[in-house]
Amino acid sequence: MHSISLPSLAIAFIPVLVVIGIIWRWDIGYIASIYAICRMIVQLLLVGYVLTYIFGTNSYPIVIGILIVMLLTASWISLRTSTLPKKTLMLNAVFSIGVGGVSVLIIMTQGVLKIDPWYSPSVMIPLGGMIFANCMNGLSLAAERLESELKQGKKYDKAKVIALKTALIPITNVLLAVGIVSLPGMMTGQILSGISPMIAVRYQVMVLCMLFASSGISVAVFLQSARTQFTDSK
Repeated sequence: MHSISLPSLAIAFIPVLVVIGIIWRWDIGYIASIYAICRMIVQLLLVGYVLTYIFGTNSYPIVIGILIVMLLTASWISLRTSTLPKKTLMLNAVFSIGVGGVSVLIIMTQGVLKIDPWYSPSVMIPLGGMIFANCMNGLSLAAERLESELKQGKKYDKAKVIALKTALIPITNVLLAVGIVSLPGMMTGQILSGISPMIAVRYQVMVLCMLFASSGISVAVFLQSARTQFTDSK
């Protein structure tokens, strides 16, 4: 992997400045874009320092604690598309992501990768983040679509099927397009770092199976467990 110097990294901001210039010229709120970019830089720097510390400690209580915080945060954010109070569905979201996300994370890290030690922070945290974020997006799409279908008068059993299909659209599109329309980030990063493309392909297959499975299981569990909350609110 080529090391990126700070002067070289600054070049990446040239096209960004072009877009900000267009936004400023068209008067559509360039301050918000500058704020978003600055926040991105600060957040990534902080994450970099935190991960460096965590990877150095190699402590399983810390790894588990971080995964729990990630799971709770993903559960809370996933409910932002629902009109129901978050506290009403929070337990359902945590349970759903716990069942779908945590189980898939264990299978991938212990069964496929066979990491040693089992709590290796450099593997558990990045993969856990990918899984929980994927489950979060799936639950958000499902909750929004479920409420929409129920408002149109559909029965819950039919509405939940439509909600599940909707939640799986993004990852299904990725499965259909991978290798033809795009090369996923993990595969691209591994190839750039010098790993054989065929090895990178194996990792990417694992990741896509991981994302599809975690999303599908989490959303299905959520839609089943939250039936009472959604039907009682009608």
